[in-house]
Amino acid sequence: MSPPDVRKITSLAQAVDARISAARLTAAPGTSPVDRARFLTALTARLRECLGRGGAELTLTLHPCASDGTVTVRAVVEPLAPRPGRTPPWQLTLTCPGPAPHDQPQPVDQDDTTYADAVLAADQETASILRRLDETDRQLRLHREELHATNQGVLALHAELEAAARTQRALLDAERTAHAAAEKTRRLLTFLGDASAAVTASLDQDDILRLLPELLVPEYASQVDVWLFDESADPHSARSAAAVAAARSDRPQHAGPRPGALPGIDDLPPSALSPDRPLLSIPLTVRRTAGVLTLTASGDRFDADTSVMLVELARRIAIALDNARRYEQHRDTAETLQRAQLTDLPRTEGLDLAARYLPATRGLNIGGDWYDALPQPDGSVLAVVGDVTGHGLRAAVIMGQLRTALRAYAAEDDSPARILTRLHRMLRHQQPNLYATAVIARFRPGDPHVVWAAAGHPPAVVRVPGGGVRVLDARPGVMLGVPLPFEYEDQRAELPPGSTLVLYTDGLVERRAHGIDPGIELLGRTLSALGDSELEDLDGCAESLLKPLVHDTERDDDVCLLLCRTAPPPSREHHPSR
Repeated sequence: MSPPDVRKITSLAQAVDARISAARLTAAPGTSPVDRARFLTALTARLRECLGRGGAELTLTLHPCASDGTVTVRAVVEPLAPRPGRTPPWQLTLTCPGPAPHDQPQPVDQDDTTYADAVLAADQETASILRRLDETDRQLRLHREELHATNQGVLALHAELEAAARTQRALLDAERTAHAAAEKTRRLLTFLGDASAAVTASLDQDDILRLLPELLVPEYASQVDVWLFDESADPHSARSAAAVAAARSDRPQHAGPRPGALPGIDDLPPSALSPDRPLLSIPLTVRRTAGVLTLTASGDRFDADTSVMLVELARRIAIALDNARRYEQHRDTAETLQRAQLTDLPRTEGLDLAARYLPATRGLNIGGDWYDALPQPDGSVLAVVGDVTGHGLRAAVIMGQLRTALRAYAAEDDSPARILTRLHRMLRHQQPNLYATAVIARFRPGDPHVVWAAAGHPPAVVRVPGGGVRVLDARPGVMLGVPLPFEYEDQRAELPPGSTLVLYTDGLVERRAHGIDPGIELLGRTLSALGDSELEDLDGCAESLLKPLVHDTERDDDVCLLLCRTAPPPSREHHPSR
């Protein structure tokens, strides 16, 4: 470390000399001009301050660093006139990359050249600093311009992001709206499909009318009223002006406190029957307008989409009611025809007869099942049960033809087999592709036998006195109408006095899930369980047989049952009949 340069500064010239010495000590290449200027400026200011207070003592010291080769210049200024109180001396340091050209403090020659050089050197330093300041200012302007451009870009990006966010929000709102509309449409279409299936599943007009409030209240209407023109009017019921207008114009009508603006629906003033809530009256039209469906709104208005669905539902309700009305007309016709075909059983000596006919609960309630009993001139009786395949008016017509032909053939011949042979021939030629089954049993007074023949028909069942039951299971002939020639044969079975022969159609014993055999077995058990005394009331026995075999459920087929009971043997006085 070099010895310090200690100077007393009591004049301005001494201060200038000290500054020049300090400038020389810090003039090493690589020293930061700004740091050097700050060092010299601070030192000069301190010296000027001390000159105003009587002067100061300046100590300049060089401290080299062996590790990195740098030199620290330290300036310590201590006033000559001490101030009250002990205060530490003012000092300032500057680190230079290496020693100055004159690393020892040198006395300054106090001539004009030296001062001029010092002033010029100071100007050079100032110019260097100014150049640095200009460069810094230029860089600052560039950075400011870049920052401004960046800010503009950021603002533009923010604007684009905000616009994109608004667009995205609009798209999300549109998507939510579309999703809600699609969900609403799906819900309306689902309800329309379910409600249509419900109203068209029934062919009973009353059932359809009872179903409508269950479907529509309370979600789509608070009240439902159906006005059918062909029904007798209730004297206490009043029709709204909207319903009357819909009936006259065949157009849906809306009546409410304010217009509904519903598609395809006319607007009317509020109804006196419902001044606060809107009414929607829709004509029930298929081929003609048969009535008006009037709905009272659940809320303060009818929704446009919902009203379109309700108009379509009303059209389907009209179709269902029209189908039910047409079905009822056909059913009445069929029942009239069926009753005309089922004549009363004759009363014959030595043979009691009882019959039951139950139409199918599905379809037109008419089929090809029939029974008949034909007294012959010789006192014998022909008992017949037949079944034409299929249902409907055609089956009933063919059944009537067979019944008429059988009666004609029976007037000429009392052989069950020969009668069936002629029926088979007639049906095969006159009604191709239509078949029938039949069984004919002949009873002669006093003959303990029965002669019978069957054409593809379920076997007859016999109950003898005492409860014994047997099935006449001889193989039957082919069905009537099968396209091949066939000769039937008479069968003969013992039939003691007091026996009961049961003839029936397959609707009595056949079930889809189980076939026909379990039904025949159940018929035999039920027949055997009847007491001999119960058989005296043959009509009651018919009901007793039907109860376990025909449940209170829907039937796909007709049921025909014919009971034939021969007279019991004469009772003896000392052996009363049990």
